[in-house]
Amino acid sequence: MSWLRSSLITGVQSFVNAQSNARETRMQSALEDIREAMLGNLSVADATSASKLELRVTYATDLHDLWYLRGDVMAAIAAKDGEVVARQKLDRISGMFKGLLPKSLTVRSSNLRD
Repeated sequence: MSWLRSSLITGVQSFVNAQSNARETRMQSALEDIREAMLGNLSVADATSASKLELRVTYATDLHDLWYLRGDVMAAIAAKDGEVVARQKLDRISGMFKGLLPKSLTVRSSNLRD
């Protein structure tokens, strides 16, 4: 009987580990996709500011770090292309975070935009 219980526990642990590994792979893939999108849209007239922000985006360790860099990325895009273009680009980037962060960090809709 004990071998049955141990087999069941091992099976459940394997299932949980596989689910965890799949989620981790998804998170890493999303991290790289979002990082590339930010860097691709980032272009600043001031080379010093650009390099600092690019480094911060490049070396962000997780999705939370990239989430909090969105404001800086938007400011950099707005400085070159204007706020309307920056908002459109950032909306696309923000959409990439959907389902990856806690609900408390997600974008809230606002009537102030219109």
